[in-house]
Amino acid sequence: MRKIIFLCMALLAMTVSAGDLVKAVDRANLDTKTHPGTNFYQYACGGWKRAHPLDPQYARFGTFDQLAENSRNQVKDIITNLGTNNPRGSLKQKVGDLYAQGMDSVRLNNEGMAPLKDYIDNLKTLTRNYFSAAIADMHNGIASPFFNSSVMADLKDSNSNMMYLTQGGLGMGDRDYYLDNDANTVKVRKAYVNYIQQLFQLIGYKKAAATKAAQHVMAIETELAKVAMTREETRDYSKLYNVMSYDQLKKSYPNINWGQYFSVLNISELDNLCVFQPKSIAKVNEMIKSLKEEDVREYLIFKYVDAASPYLSDAFADANFDMYSRAMSGKQVKMPRWKHSLDVPNTLLGEAVGQLYVEKYFPADSKKKMQQLVDNLKKALGEHIATLSWMSPKTKVNALVKLNSFTVKIGYPDKWFDYSKLDIDPNKSYWENIMAARRFQAEYEYGQLNKPVDKERWFMTPQTVNAYYEPSSNEICFPAGILQAPYFDPNADEACNYGAIGVVIGHEMTHGFDDQGRNFDHNGNMVDWWTPEDAAKFQELANKLGAQYSAEIVADDVHANGTFTMGENIADHGGLRVAYSAFKKTEQGKGDAMIDGFTPDQRFFLSYANVWAANITKEEMLRRTKVDPHSLGVNRVNVAIRNLEEFFNAFNIQPEMPMWRDPADRVIIW
Repeated sequence: MRKIIFLCMALLAMTVSAGDLVKAVDRANLDTKTHPGTNFYQYACGGWKRAHPLDPQYARFGTFDQLAENSRNQVKDIITNLGTNNPRGSLKQKVGDLYAQGMDSVRLNNEGMAPLKDYIDNLKTLTRNYFSAAIADMHNGIASPFFNSSVMADLKDSNSNMMYLTQGGLGMGDRDYYLDNDANTVKVRKAYVNYIQQLFQLIGYKKAAATKAAQHVMAIETELAKVAMTREETRDYSKLYNVMSYDQLKKSYPNINWGQYFSVLNISELDNLCVFQPKSIAKVNEMIKSLKEEDVREYLIFKYVDAASPYLSDAFADANFDMYSRAMSGKQVKMPRWKHSLDVPNTLLGEAVGQLYVEKYFPADSKKKMQQLVDNLKKALGEHIATLSWMSPKTKVNALVKLNSFTVKIGYPDKWFDYSKLDIDPNKSYWENIMAARRFQAEYEYGQLNKPVDKERWFMTPQTVNAYYEPSSNEICFPAGILQAPYFDPNADEACNYGAIGVVIGHEMTHGFDDQGRNFDHNGNMVDWWTPEDAAKFQELANKLGAQYSAEIVADDVHANGTFTMGENIADHGGLRVAYSAFKKTEQGKGDAMIDGFTPDQRFFLSYANVWAANITKEEMLRRTKVDPHSLGVNRVNVAIRNLEEFFNAFNIQPEMPMWRDPADRVIIW
């Protein structure tokens, strides 16, 4: 449910004197051979792209990735200096040993598939009577065969947690990889079948048996893909909120042993639950009865080995890379081992690492400075809502109530996650310890059922370079990872700050009013607080904005998907407008003083564009178009800014220029 800005770069400053300003807009980033009215993204970012050719270990590398690399190096510095004699059970011991095991390539290669053998042997003897238990055991932190389950806030009662069942089971992530027949998708699909076969051979299957098993796995996943909701359909919460009693669940899908399933997950009290995609669960119910036992066993074995493959010997890890990174994204070489090893404790023990991180890298006064900027942006958005021409007074009141009810989380949580009961044992294999950490987290998540929603919980770690909006708690969150120099810099000018971190803040606020967020009220409940007329006007404007993005070509003859990316596009558009309005209230924004040859407005838009500067492979562009609800960087710039009159004025964009958009075709939502 979280609305994430994804790949956000941030610069923040308070008011400073001109003599102390950092040149946050660097002329070296520009492509001065391109006119801003021809292709503003290329003009603003072409120099940066030229100076940063794509490293083959990346499918996409941009200014955000530079931020992520900075954070990763900070975390590396912390973890590699933890020492080796930390008390057993301490956070430092758990984090340090998990990292060290990932770095021990000799041990991993010597162990080969040994860490998997016992679990696979059990799956090989599985009979139909215990399929549901096996599925549940894998859902408990390992993998998601057939479908997914989770516990989160009830969409219509944000104080209570509910069990959810959702479509899943697709190794390639999106249904279109199984159903589309364009050249790139066919290539990826072929690579996936080869990958499945390769994993079976690595665990001891003969080639003929591995080939047959791969065909069975692919057939199961293709059937699941056929009934899966499209990306666009999954954006409509009214279609997803299908609540039924536990008795109704058992009656509707009797071939799945739900008593067995929930018992394995240690869930004994279950009155009601929500089935997001009934067609998918119905298909699973059918398959559990109709499939041959051997086919189900092979499918579950593959799901298990697939989940483990990045954390085993080089043979397994290389196969995983060749499929998910090379074939799907266009990466050419693997990242250094230390990066992959670092990501494990940084993810599975995220808040343990986060505690160490904020102690070293997050100044105490940063929260106060960030809160000031958030307040400025909130005031600007409130003024926008109050003056909207398309919205009635009644709906405006409700919107303002929601805005003023935002919870703002900055830097790090007030209450840290407790890892004291998690045991990381260096005598066990790397995969065993990863499973232990995953199960620990999954058991915590399932254990939230029948408990009140923890409103203090964070859904990102402090070291994360990102931000999010959570509709069920009506909160915006800005982790410490993006709030440090030079991205949280008191020496940069206001135009650059508001064009970067200001838009990030406005983006997250606007998520509360995008095509999904607008369905939740100030308490985080899915309540319709709109008049029918206002809802119709909103949808008309949203469709118009979506059409702008869908008109863009991604690669070859593939168009962007303006419907799937609707929420992020509305948030980008709103974030730009709100941040610009807040900027114009500053001393610099009120004036026209040039800095390094640029007006304040020009610096605002250049700063925004540089947030999304990146080089990217064609494969990654096509992959993201299928699975990522965010538009590509070029469209987050060139499409979004062409709805703002202030942009055209700043760069003197004329009607005959490609960047021009007629006033009648522009969209203003928030």
